[in-house]
Amino acid sequence: MKKGKVDRAWLAQHINDPYVKLAQKHQYRSRAAFKLIEIDEQDRLIRRGARVVDLGSAPGAWSQVLRERLARPAGEGGGIDGRIVALDLLPMAPIDSVEFIQGDFRNEDTLARLEQALGGQKLDLVVSDMAPNLSGVAVADAARMADLAELAIEFAQQHLKREGALLVKCFHGSGYSQIVERFRKAFVTVAARKPKASRGKSAETYLLGRSPKNSGRHLQGDGRTAD
Repeated sequence: MKKGKVDRAWLAQHINDPYVKLAQKHQYRSRAAFKLIEIDEQDRLIRRGARVVDLGSAPGAWSQVLRERLARPAGEGGGIDGRIVALDLLPMAPIDSVEFIQGDFRNEDTLARLEQALGGQKLDLVVSDMAPNLSGVAVADAARMADLAELAIEFAQQHLKREGALLVKCFHGSGYSQIVERFRKAFVTVAARKPKASRGKSAETYLLGRSPKNSGRHLQGDGRTAD
């Protein structure tokens, strides 16, 4: 009975959420679109001609925003000026001009498929809205979140251009300071972003790293770089 009350409360909040209504109005697949829109308006991350990877992309709201930002005017033939490759463990309905790979980012075979799709091209931006399935055990959940952040950082260091950027979701709480420190070791500049579209009670925040250090060099398991 208690669970039912909680579910009804969440549903009522969701239905009355202004960002949910805006997402429906603009035909975004989720309210998360407005998190990326707000961060991009502040930091100017998405530029015409950019090559972008969207990690944890399903249901596709961030890929929709990326596609809008890279879209060519109708007079230039449509399509996008740039490239978007999206990846998620879950299936994602197609989005025009977005290449989708279904697989687990933690799996080496999936990473190999992603790297093959990139064809050696360096990236301007990597965005990650990935989050683990939360167990409710703070220490375990923090470790899972840190693992995803670490994988995203390693991927970005190997594939971003020198002036490229990585935007990653994480949560305040156990392990957050360690993720921030890892970002500081990996990027020239690091900033935290809490968009208004993130629910006020949520511990969710986003870390933005710019200009990766040791860009393109292979990271060993202990975090050192190998020539």
